[in-house]
Amino acid sequence: MGLRTALQRQTPLIYLHGIVQGLYEAAWPVFIVEDHPETLSFVAAIDDQIGAPAAWQVNDPAALTARRPYVTAVVRQRLHQRGFRQRVLRAYQQCCAICRLRHDELLEAAHILPDGHPLGEPVIPNGLALCKLHHAAFDRYLIGVTPDLEVTVRLDVLEEIDGPMLQHGLQGFQGRRIHVPRADHLKPNRDFLAERYAIFLPGTLT
Repeated sequence: MGLRTALQRQTPLIYLHGIVQGLYEAAWPVFIVEDHPETLSFVAAIDDQIGAPAAWQVNDPAALTARRPYVTAVVRQRLHQRGFRQRVLRAYQQCCAICRLRHDELLEAAHILPDGHPLGEPVIPNGLALCKLHHAAFDRYLIGVTPDLEVTVRLDVLEEIDGPMLQHGLQGFQGRRIHVPRADHLKPNRDFLAERYAIFLPGTLT
């Protein structure tokens, strides 16, 4: 009955989305937009404003209706990515797989196969916990990871001379084995790494 009243009054609600066990993120404002008594269910949409709609929205209620699914999709994608990050970082014990950096605010979850790939799902075996530097280098194919879990630095980057940051941040990890979770079901999928490495490999031959 409370949700039905919220629908009728268009009362803004707060939705707590579970990221990982024990961690939630609040989405707000959330509005009930549909009531399905036959299935005892409601449909909610996230909005990006509070209070009475602006004059243009009153005159064009379709604009309000169209905006909410868009905002909902954007917020769902953000929550989806945050959930992936938290799951991967937890599996890697809050540690960069390459350099072992443990500053959480500098760690990210890298996709082995990207989102748009048919197998690019946000699951731990398709992820690597990387610091911001190594995530950017991995995404731009400055470094690769072999199916045997070793780091390869692109040849031109390996031969470049550009001070200690390049030397210690990238070149020094050539041939190093990455840190991975102990549990087999959490380790990076070697088939995924092989497919990714096949894209990276031509850059090592130039």
